[in-house]
Amino acid sequence: MEVANRLNTIEEYYFSTKLKEVRALQASGKPIINLGIGSPDLEPPKEVVSALVSSLYDKTANTYQSYQGLPELRNGIRDFYHNHFKVSVNPETEVLPLMGSKEGVLHISLAFLNKGDAVLIPNPGYPTYFSVTKLVEAEAVFYELEAANNWFPDLEALEERDLSKVKLMWVNYPNMPTGARASKQQLKALVAFAKKHNILLVNDNPYSLILNDEPLSLLAVDGAKNVCLELNSLSKTFNLAGWRVGMVLGAEEHINAILNVKSNMDSGMFYGIQKGAIKALEVQDDWFATLNTEYEKRREAVWELAERLGCTFNKKASGLFVWAKLPEGLDSESFINELLIKKDVFIAPGFIFGSQGDGYIRLSLCAPLEDIQTAIQRL
Repeated sequence: MEVANRLNTIEEYYFSTKLKEVRALQASGKPIINLGIGSPDLEPPKEVVSALVSSLYDKTANTYQSYQGLPELRNGIRDFYHNHFKVSVNPETEVLPLMGSKEGVLHISLAFLNKGDAVLIPNPGYPTYFSVTKLVEAEAVFYELEAANNWFPDLEALEERDLSKVKLMWVNYPNMPTGARASKQQLKALVAFAKKHNILLVNDNPYSLILNDEPLSLLAVDGAKNVCLELNSLSKTFNLAGWRVGMVLGAEEHINAILNVKSNMDSGMFYGIQKGAIKALEVQDDWFATLNTEYEKRREAVWELAERLGCTFNKKASGLFVWAKLPEGLDSESFINELLIKKDVFIAPGFIFGSQGDGYIRLSLCAPLEDIQTAIQRL
């Protein structure tokens, strides 16, 4: 049986294949330290776990759930956005919980893209933007991000390109993989660009509260809801990656289009996870302070590790990663493979995020400080 033609346009996700190799090395007895992926190893808030456990005895815990999620969850998302981003949304019409924001990338693409529509994708950027674009048979149009411009798109250069087929644009600030932050003025410029060219602008915003003293939302820009959506996630902020809790916010007409797709693809998020997510959204600011204190310690150690590898990097970046430039002339894939075999340390190569990522590596903060220090010693 032949597979669908769409599968010929993409490959298995890099981490899906590479982590098989890492696990095989670990199974053979190799003491691999994994600094490659952004899967938080820290525990979620205890009250979040308690909320999930206690909810299992509720009468509705094992029933089908609403495609739109519990009203309390949507209200929690509304309050979270108001408290942290000064953004007001209607929880009935402008909020849709998701089973992870990665699901949202697919749902948004299915809701708005026709075959042949063009999509602006950052390079470097999250690989899923490209793969999903190809799966829905749209045209991927990369726009390059440069270190010299702090990894923000050159909108003037984009203006000179043919944008007539562009229907959707992905942005991601704080940026992954680079950790670059966008200013309020830059977000305003993005919204103005989207309005001018009738483009649906989608900001993927899961790192906004990690090592970032000024969290921003694209939806805080005046008039942004008319042309923008924003994805967010509880994975990084509350150490709930495996729970698969995300959200998309925007204008009612856009949310309804996504709901039309979602309601035909799943049966709603598990009740217990929703109850835990509600509790997570209620945690106080001291949670974020404690979380970031730990990540600050780890980042200091990762900086030392990067320096020992001969790399340069930006200490003002945010998020769960350190994006580091290799010494001139080194290939990122060869570099990380040699490090894995000779030093038992796995780091993500920059090329997997696009051609602009070659010559870079991405080091994760999602490993115990002791492991990072051990990696330093091995060098």
